[in-house]
Amino acid sequence: MNEHPRYLDKRSTQTLRERLAEYYALNPHVTKPATQPSEFADILRAHDAGHVIYGCDTGMYDELKILPLFWWTSECTFQTYLRMKDSPAVDVMYKDLIKEKGALWLYRAVLRVLPGVILELIPIWFKTRNRQKLLPFLEFEPLLDRSLIDIRQDFDLLPFI
Repeated sequence: MNEHPRYLDKRSTQTLRERLAEYYALNPHVTKPATQPSEFADILRAHDAGHVIYGCDTGMYDELKILPLFWWTSECTFQTYLRMKDSPAVDVMYKDLIKEKGALWLYRAVLRVLPGVILELIPIWFKTRNRQKLLPFLEFEPLLDRSLIDIRQDFDLLPFI
């Protein structure tokens, strides 16, 4: 019984808050923001909300896809990402992942899915150039009680899900 998580439903009418709760329930392996220093917790919460809003799961393919989606459709630009990436807490997260799975596993996992991700991202990049309305990143809380379909329509995200 390999059920597709409901938070991945493109036309979900449930709120971001409801789907985020489901995301955490279905993904006990993700780092819980409450266990982290506040600055890093804010980044994790925003990243997790992005998983739900963009309809991405936690596999390597979607982890690689979600970053460019953030950069091109949200207030989290590539420059913002580079500043956040330099956080000591982010370094700890990557070191923990490598410690748990191994560097070879990480590189293999990335290389296995990267060609497909790139092929999917090329047309998305063309569609997202010169966007005017960007999805909030760290200040996403006002969206928590809105339905996912409403958020996705309001920020013109449905074509990327």
